[in-house]
Amino acid sequence: MLLSIRAACRPRLMLQRLPAACPRLSVIPRFYATGLDLPSLDQKWRGRWHDPKLHAAAKTPGSSVSANAPGATTKDNMYILAMFPYPSGKLHLGHLRVYTIADVVTRFRKLQGRNVMMPMGWDAFGLPAENAAIERGIDPAEWTTQNMARMKEQLGLMNASFDWSRELATCDPGFYKHTQSLFLLLRRNGLVSRKKATVNWDPVEKTVLANEQVDADGRSWRSGAIVEQRDLEQWFFHITRFKEALLRDLKALGENEAWPERVLAMQENWLGLTKGAHYVFPAHAPMGLQLHVPLEGGQRYLENFKIYTTRPETIFAAQFIAISPKSAEAAALAEEDARLAEFIARVKDLPHDSMEGYEVKTVTATNPLAQVPGMPVSYHEKLPVFVAAYVRGDYETGALMGVPAHDSRDMAFWKQHKPAEPVKHALAPTKNGEAEAQADKVFTEPGYMTSLAGDLAGTPSDEAAEAIVKKISTVSKDTQLKESWKIRDWLISRQRYWGTPIPIVHCQSCGEVPVPEEQLPVELPKVDHHWAGGHTGNPLERATEWVNTDCPKCHGPAKRDTDTMDTFVDSSWYYMRFADPHNSEMPVSQAAAKQSLPVDVYIGGVEHAILHLLYARFFYKAVMGTLFPSSVATTDLYDSTHEPFKRLITQGMVHGKTFTDPETGRFLKPDEVDLTTNPSRPTVISTGQEARSSFEKMSKSKHNGVDPTDFIGQYGADATRAHMLFQAPVAEVLNWDEDKIAGVTRWIGKLHGFVKALAPAAPSAPTRDFDPRTYFSKRSSHPIEQWEADARVWAATQRAIASTTLAYEKVYSLNTVVSTLMSLTNTLTAERSLASDVMQVAATSALLRLMAPIAPAVAEECWSVLFPQEQSIFPSRHGGSGEEEAVLVDKWPVTDGTLPLVEPKTRSCAVQVNGKLRCVVKIPATTAEEIPESEFQTWVTEEIYKSPEAQSKLVDGNDIRRATRLYTAATGAMVNFIIPGAKKAKKGKGAKE
Repeated sequence: MLLSIRAACRPRLMLQRLPAACPRLSVIPRFYATGLDLPSLDQKWRGRWHDPKLHAAAKTPGSSVSANAPGATTKDNMYILAMFPYPSGKLHLGHLRVYTIADVVTRFRKLQGRNVMMPMGWDAFGLPAENAAIERGIDPAEWTTQNMARMKEQLGLMNASFDWSRELATCDPGFYKHTQSLFLLLRRNGLVSRKKATVNWDPVEKTVLANEQVDADGRSWRSGAIVEQRDLEQWFFHITRFKEALLRDLKALGENEAWPERVLAMQENWLGLTKGAHYVFPAHAPMGLQLHVPLEGGQRYLENFKIYTTRPETIFAAQFIAISPKSAEAAALAEEDARLAEFIARVKDLPHDSMEGYEVKTVTATNPLAQVPGMPVSYHEKLPVFVAAYVRGDYETGALMGVPAHDSRDMAFWKQHKPAEPVKHALAPTKNGEAEAQADKVFTEPGYMTSLAGDLAGTPSDEAAEAIVKKISTVSKDTQLKESWKIRDWLISRQRYWGTPIPIVHCQSCGEVPVPEEQLPVELPKVDHHWAGGHTGNPLERATEWVNTDCPKCHGPAKRDTDTMDTFVDSSWYYMRFADPHNSEMPVSQAAAKQSLPVDVYIGGVEHAILHLLYARFFYKAVMGTLFPSSVATTDLYDSTHEPFKRLITQGMVHGKTFTDPETGRFLKPDEVDLTTNPSRPTVISTGQEARSSFEKMSKSKHNGVDPTDFIGQYGADATRAHMLFQAPVAEVLNWDEDKIAGVTRWIGKLHGFVKALAPAAPSAPTRDFDPRTYFSKRSSHPIEQWEADARVWAATQRAIASTTLAYEKVYSLNTVVSTLMSLTNTLTAERSLASDVMQVAATSALLRLMAPIAPAVAEECWSVLFPQEQSIFPSRHGGSGEEEAVLVDKWPVTDGTLPLVEPKTRSCAVQVNGKLRCVVKIPATTAEEIPESEFQTWVTEEIYKSPEAQSKLVDGNDIRRATRLYTAATGAMVNFIIPGAKKAKKGKGAKE
């Protein structure tokens, strides 16, 4: 049967004919073969979770074990948030993974007595909706609304405890009214401006992109198109004014591993603080090159090239100057050089790492070392000047000194354009390493100066850097040590429709005028004709009735700004709105912010490390410092220590099983692969060859996607959640393998059957008054076999409580929770015939609470079977109303310190006669030190003879009661009786030589 047909026809999972996992079938009935319809179970408990009568606060059976335990917290507010989704209309496994993790942490904290907020909303603006509207000829609002409704229904199937009462959508005018007010707030505080800039233009999406939205290959983050450069008037947020605070506070976020080190490193790299120096290389041109295009400050002559370098000491090996095609110098020189102008025009089509360049023959430069007294005459040599494609125009001065020996890009460029020229080396790996400096070898590490450095030869490079800058600064006033930052102000303008309109009116008389607060929101106009016609471009520019308006200041004719904001603006503050979602007057009140912010645990993909997370950190610092200035610890707004997310959890991607043709490499569809004849050897149906299988990022082109709603429909949400968590640690890639869910469903069925078998004993088991410490302190009051079984059960329970609690707190090892609970279940079933009812009920009560965050419906069902008089296992209402119960009860089990008391009551004792093993018996776990030496022989002999095996083997000449002396291990694990004339044991009868 083909996979696609099998998937389409498979029925709901009924746990009825699962293989037995317990070896003691003679004692343990096959209670887990009772039948359990998991999808129906989900539906049953989702309905009850919405019933307000279910969630009256109730005492927990066995609560004396956990309630009011040391370290437990109650009624504490906690804000847990997973990154809200874009409403594409279809839930995928990535969504399911992140929201399962968030819900597990939320339910865990609720069971600990915390008042947890886990809201949900929609990142609803953006290009996909607009492009879909163009393709379908409908308003993007209509398409987005349909998708949100569909995805909300899908999210409802995963047994999550979202607080839908706080639901928001960024495309709702009630939300973006406040996005606009925050824009104006930041503008009033000097953090927003509009200026002409060379920007990244996506020719496919027809909009501007921020630097962060262009990848390393110069392509758009969304369309994949090669980005072009255009000069446009654009809006910017001045994120650079917070650069010091953004970098400094990374250290605090790294404490106690609150944020992943990888994310911190990515942000630090993007902020890009470097320490180096500015050098000025004098320019030379025949008769002095007069420029028709003036440089900054009106300069009409090209006098010098100012460069920034992070390796000041390598100036001794500088061999050329390279300037960016985007620099003012290049533009000015192109006015005099038509071929240069042609080169600059085609540079935009070259990859960012292209080594293409144009040598400007009319201009050369001189190394500033030539001005330093005592330097060799060689430094007076003229250096060639290139316009080079690989030099960035937006970083520092847009020019660099080319040092081939100590920069790989410079070396590649030099070899392409000056292949016959030798390479100069200013540094060597060792102090006397002149011979190690090879012409074609790039040395980028710290080292020692070569003879090119004159009197600095042999000096460590870090010392030489400061020394040479100091020397040159005596003859060149613009030479100085300097810090530099890679980060640039955030460009937020987008030339598209489906986004938050910028609340600015342009008036010829008054200039830029903000829309008054009372007139917000500036809503998007209806442009149905645009969608119906399938037009591209920005329809706001053609919405004349909307564009033409009155100036709020002079009331004369004016025009609205037709740009919309980058959707990352919405996601930079949505988490703040969740704290106060129904406040129509302001984005969030100070009281709500104080109660709920910042977010305690934020969960999402590492791919958002730079864009979303960096922008959100800036926005939170800026907004909290301007909206609530009293909350800033210092008088300097830009020194704000506010951080939006206390803890960040980044989950790995989900990869799907992928099949390819072994000959062509073509990705195969599921119905092209035979998986039923021999599941371990998938074959290509058309050829019979074995298909290559691997796990790859899920995509339509690879035919390896999985619809989580179909999966949940077959296996149930709880089994799906547990399977997802069990397969991989949170931070690692999850290779989704449907076949492996059998282990999880087997465990759920086994546990449910065990609970049903145990339920009749629960009413007579006084768990509410059960005190494990008292119970295990009275060893002699219980049969030894029962005491030992109880000890094994309770020891396993205590270890499970400790390990699962730690895993829930750390989050990244949630996969171990499932395996630990499986192990505890096995212990309970193995001890069913020996352990006492009260112990089994108490341990099962703990087990169900431990599993409840992961499998809430199964836990609720088992709880209702074991304790039919009780209400929900969860202490407060959840699943939609958003109204927490007045009383929050701590239902989470905690360790009780009894592990030392549940050591085994008996131990195995190897009985020897004259050094020969005769038998192994069980004796009380009492050491020789606990019994007086004069009494020990009598005591141990009597205990050994209580064993039937000893009575049958230690007879006649081996009667240990005739021993003249004995030797014993301190632990009592071995006793050697010395009996004169004892018989040798016969081989094959249990004796060992």
